Amino acid sequence: MISKMKNQYKYSDLTGSIIKAAMTVHSTLGNGFQEVIYQRALQIELKDVGLSFVREQEMPVYYKNIPIGKRRVDFFGEDKIALEIKAVLELQDVHIAQAINYLEAFDLEVGLLINFGSRSLQFKRVYNKSFKQKAQGNPLTKRTSN
Repeated sequence: MISKMKNQYKYSDLTGSIIKAAMTVHSTLGNGFQEVIYQRALQIELKDVGLSFVREQEMPVYYKNIPIGKRRVDFFGEDKIALEIKAVLELQDVHIAQAINYLEAFDLEVGLLINFGSRSLQFKRVYNKSFKQKAQGNPLTKRTSN
């Protein structure tokens, strides 16, 4: 049971730090701004707390190891976490599905969905149940077909 809990909360220190930074942004700005405003503020806050990230990271999407397009994740943190930002009144299932789809398309294990648009900050940790853990290294590295 304990090992399952550890696996369920993988990278919990990192996701906790990101959520704390988002809470700081939300408590400072409140709700009501466009998504890009929260992205810019969160970029500053993440840098201030010493987290490594790339904003609007373009990542390839593959189908059967063939590249079929590209998507941009709002933040890619510490080479591990996909972070999707929203500024909507309430998170919907479609937003959660989008975040999970990013994880599956990029073969990442853990992600965060954060919504700045509601009165209280909303966040969801999302997991890729079909995570394949490709060869060690950056998941953005181009994959080749066999």
